[in-house]
Parts: sequence; structure tokens; C-alpha cells
Amino acid sequence: MNPFFKFSIALLLILGLVFAIHIAFLNQLEKALFDNRILAAYLINYFLAVSIYLMLYLLKNKMAAHIGFLYMGGSLVKFIFFFIFFYPFYKMDGELDSLEFAAFFIPYVISLIFETLGVINILKK
Repeated sequence: MNPFFKFSIALLLILGLVFAIHIAFLNQLEKALFDNRILAAYLINYFLAVSIYLMLYLLKNKMAAHIGFLYMGGSLVKFIFFFIFFYPFYKMDGELDSLEFAAFFIPYVISLIFETLGVINILKK
């Protein structure tokens, strides 16, 4: 199977599982399930991770020596998305609470781990 499709499907499955666990945890705490832009956070992190991986996968031969820098640039893009689309919403009440932080940070970390493993696999070849 093509490494890009393998990466995309694996990330989709793991983020789907983590999302289900996250929602179940919120339900257990009797918190609102879809507050704090949680769905957007999972979707945006998925699509950014897949896009970054695709860019690295396509450029692996032409820019092999620069894959690490391109990967770091992708991380910068993710931070920019956070500060443009999530941070202002989270800071509207003057503070960033733990549920808001978790809504973005959990899918971010899962995606980051998968991206890192993907880059390692690209660099090995």
C-alpha cells in the first residue's frame, strides 16, 4: 500500500478512536460534548498532518536533505492555525481552561506523534 494512504488511514483511525474516548470522558464528566471547537480541532489537526506528510512524501527525493526543516515548517503552520482559529476563541472569557486546552492539544499531540513517525520512515528510505 502507498505510504501516504497508509499514513492517512492510520491517522484517521487513531484520531477517531481518541476522539471517541475524549467524547466519552467529557460525557462521564457531564460536560458539553462538542464545546471548545473540539470537532474542528480534530479535523484541522488531521488535515494539516496529512497535508504536511503528503508534502514531505512528495519532496522526499527532490529535497531529501531538507525534510527536517520542511517538517519544522509544517509545525509552524500548525501553530499559526492554532493562534488564528482557536486561541482567540479560547481567550474570549479571559482564560484558557483545561477543557479548551485539551480540545486542541490532544489531537495536536496525536497528529504530531504520527507525523514524527512518518518523517522517520521517510528519512530511513
